[in-house]
Amino acid sequence: MQLIDGKSLSKKVQDYVQLEVKKLKKERGIVPGLAVVIVGDDPASHAYVSMKEKACKNVGFYSIAHKMPNTIMQEEIIEIIEMMNHNPHIHGILVQLPLPAHIDTNRILEVVNPKKDVDGFHAYNVGRMVTGLESFVACTPLGVMKMFEEYNIELEGKDVVVVGASNIVGKPMASLLLNANATVTVTHIYTKDLASHTKRADIVIVGVGVPALIKADMVKEGAIVIDIGINRLEDGSLVGDVDFDAVAPKCSYITPVPGGVGPMTIAMLLSNTLHAAQQVVGKK
Repeated sequence: MQLIDGKSLSKKVQDYVQLEVKKLKKERGIVPGLAVVIVGDDPASHAYVSMKEKACKNVGFYSIAHKMPNTIMQEEIIEIIEMMNHNPHIHGILVQLPLPAHIDTNRILEVVNPKKDVDGFHAYNVGRMVTGLESFVACTPLGVMKMFEEYNIELEGKDVVVVGASNIVGKPMASLLLNANATVTVTHIYTKDLASHTKRADIVIVGVGVPALIKADMVKEGAIVIDIGINRLEDGSLVGDVDFDAVAPKCSYITPVPGGVGPMTIAMLLSNTLHAAQQVVGKK
């Protein structure tokens, strides 16, 4: 069993981004800029935004967070996003999800300029990603694909089960795997007999927010298990969606929680933002 170390791979990606930022600044006078929109006072969302701000500072980005109260009206959020769309110093715009219930999330995401959609959530980028064209890709699935690449894990012809069908993880993950010529099954809350699918999979990728959902008897010997879930237990500890201690001995590769997919999400956000800034000067 080999652990897939997302923490060290994330550092490798961020070191590369930092070098490219220095070059971009020296050669073109451009500093990549990332703007984050956060609405409400959800502690987890604010913790994520703080981590992103710190990561931006570490690689030399300009970053700004637009923090808004829960009571803000949708049109006010749209006005702020439109302002950032036209700001030449902002290359990436990220809307922290979830948004309050009175806000139409799809409407907000579609206001973001697709060229600044570094989270890969705009319908334009989703469509290009599904059809295999160059696009911004959702950061968590992109981070998982980077892990496969780093560890030389071949996807072509593999049977892969994706547990969870969200728009920001499960669906784009499945599309990227299909583009890599894997055979993909997507399961979700309405799936009957989840174990019957996961037990035959060469690779299981799970991200649903249910602690220890995947048990040892649900994976075959030698399987590769990617745990995207992150859950805080009552004792304060962080765990994934996989019963790690029981499942790990059966795996050829497995991601830990924390230290697996989580760090890669922020690394790929930085990578996407760098790419957005490079596109401005015609360097892809």
